Amino acid sequence: MLFPFKIPNVNDFDVVGFGSNSVDHLISVAEYPAFNSKTEITDHFQEAGGEVASTLVGVTRLGFKTAYVGRFGGDPAGTLGLRSLVSECVDITYAETIETAKTQIAFILIDEKSGERTILWQRDRDLAYSVSDAPVEAATRGRVLHLTPHDTAASIEMARAARNAGVIVTTDVDNLFDGLEELLPLVDVCIASSDLPEKLLGIADKRIALRELSVRYGCPLTGVTLGNRGSLFYCRENYIKTSGFDVPGGCVDTTGAGDAFRTGFLFGMLTGRSVEESAAAANAVAALKCRSIGARTGLPRFDELSEFLKNVDK
Repeated sequence: MLFPFKIPNVNDFDVVGFGSNSVDHLISVAEYPAFNSKTEITDHFQEAGGEVASTLVGVTRLGFKTAYVGRFGGDPAGTLGLRSLVSECVDITYAETIETAKTQIAFILIDEKSGERTILWQRDRDLAYSVSDAPVEAATRGRVLHLTPHDTAASIEMARAARNAGVIVTTDVDNLFDGLEELLPLVDVCIASSDLPEKLLGIADKRIALRELSVRYGCPLTGVTLGNRGSLFYCRENYIKTSGFDVPGGCVDTTGAGDAFRTGFLFGMLTGRSVEESAAAANAVAALKCRSIGARTGLPRFDELSEFLKNVDK
């Protein structure tokens, strides 16, 4: 099935991302600790992460030109986060450093038996964007604007500017935010976590919920990630179910798997693939990411993704 919209052929960037960045403290444990217990960690890593920042790194590795719009604190974590984007050739023209703020951090417990993670995070309020300081110019400079709605009012301004400029708007939604229902009518591709539609609509059946998201808010393409079971999309009165792939060598860490899924889906969109093919690419990138600890370590290059997809199609 073809996408129900046309992506601009040319712009300054292929994808402009607006939203979260983070520095992650990844802690491996033999098994998830019981309440009121002491557990020895088996390893600890500090890596750059964050939903939008990680997705942009993934898209850049696949050969596209990207720009990040977001804020870092004036601390060592902020320096690490900015340098991580520069080293991956993500444009940071619209990235800001708030000297008095602390960069968003996350402490992530990884169960070595399953690779599943539990995230504890904190974001300094001084990193937030308001409507008046939303950098709307940046929103018009990509073929696609990809965002998370943490600063929902600013996201609405960014999405509106993008829409007016003919830019496709995609969003990564994993929780309810004030103003989300005002943002969704400005979104072309809404990819949510598996539990988000029920939280928003009170509808447990995912197929019915995805259709309702599309009808109620006018999103041309709605979808949910389903972990290792793949994904489900609704488009033009059709449901598209794609299965997940086995992680090469076994699942090590699911941190950032959703961000990686968005990477693969954007790759499919930008390369003219169908919705089905884009969903398959999304599942593939997510699987490849899970072979390594951290949100970005396992994100593939173009040749690696192409080889993986070629082999699984055999």
